[in-house]
Amino acid sequence: MARAIILVMDSFGIGHAPDADKFGDVPANTFAHLAQYYYQETKQQIALPHLASMGLVDACLAAGKEQFPIANYQLAKGAYGYAAEISSGKDTPSGHWEMAGVPVLFDWGYFPTTTPCFPEKLLSEIYQATGINAVLGNCHASGTEIIARLGEEHVKTGIPICYTSADSVFQVAAHEEYFGLDKLYQYCETVRSLLDDYNIGRVIARPFVGETKEDFVRTGNRRDYSVLPPSPTVLDKLTLAGGHVISVGKIADIFAHQGISEKTKATGIDALVDATIEHLKTAPEKSLIFTNLVNFDQDYGHRRDAIGYAEALEAFDQRLPEIFAAMQDDDLLFLTADHGCDPTWHGSDHTREYVPMLAYHHNIASVDLGERSTFADLGQTIAEMFDLHQLDYGSSFLQKLTFK
Repeated sequence: MARAIILVMDSFGIGHAPDADKFGDVPANTFAHLAQYYYQETKQQIALPHLASMGLVDACLAAGKEQFPIANYQLAKGAYGYAAEISSGKDTPSGHWEMAGVPVLFDWGYFPTTTPCFPEKLLSEIYQATGINAVLGNCHASGTEIIARLGEEHVKTGIPICYTSADSVFQVAAHEEYFGLDKLYQYCETVRSLLDDYNIGRVIARPFVGETKEDFVRTGNRRDYSVLPPSPTVLDKLTLAGGHVISVGKIADIFAHQGISEKTKATGIDALVDATIEHLKTAPEKSLIFTNLVNFDQDYGHRRDAIGYAEALEAFDQRLPEIFAAMQDDDLLFLTADHGCDPTWHGSDHTREYVPMLAYHHNIASVDLGERSTFADLGQTIAEMFDLHQLDYGSSFLQKLTFK
């Protein structure tokens, strides 16, 4: 195989995982429940002919064991299965690192659900290091809600909005123009340097624009500041072996830019797909194009917008033939997710779910991969594909991707 492409449908769970009870997520099912809600509200069945033909619906039915309305489809070709997560959390870095062969088997640090949520000692260190002696927020919050609530005060005072969530994260929202994008990035870098003792996975810069709470909107200039994975991932192994790893979207940020050869930022699912296709035109052999489709999560999952999620899935499905057409005969495409985010679930946090594990090449047969015990099976498969040293976790399914 000459090149691999990973498309991460961020938050696209397909049924509660075996340990979902530990997270209070039984019986979450992102795909089935959004499809049910979409039919209930629109009286139309969600139509995903290309994803379904690759085995997505069959994988969800096997994982979630729950029926849902879906437009007619034909199971055509593609390997399909469903994978459980062994990492301790249901956050973005854990999911991505595990699919790259390095599960997170330790517990992240988290900020308490109290208000205020940040320790006074940490805040004092931030004030001293940044020269800004206050924060707004200091609580658990939804990103869109908190800028509507505190954005005007932020613009007036110049004080950044700092908040967290159920993930191991410190988030900073600031206005691109009134606060400044570079200033926001510098602030977040400084905060990142102060969080090691707290074992916090990410600092996220959340820039926004607009003039009032009625029109504040987050921009595509988000930046994630992550700690390094605890050991070398398949990305590291591929680059060390002379391969080329291309990050599209926030992948480079998630891996703290380690093991990345080239990176492209883009805003919106269509732009991310466009960037992936452009790289398919020029990427050399022994390349991995790794794309995160963040909008499924941040625009629809967290905002509990089941209709928007369904419509975005249908639009993405219509782009798949363009990706297929751009693939060379020996390219291998993988579609998966990093966690769930059931838009019909209570709250606004991720949900502990199985994720799809789909694979496609032009001559593939229809293959049932069944249940995979870890997301790391994907990393192990890519390691075998590129003849790299075996990873510590996961079982390759490369040999199951039979040709017609």
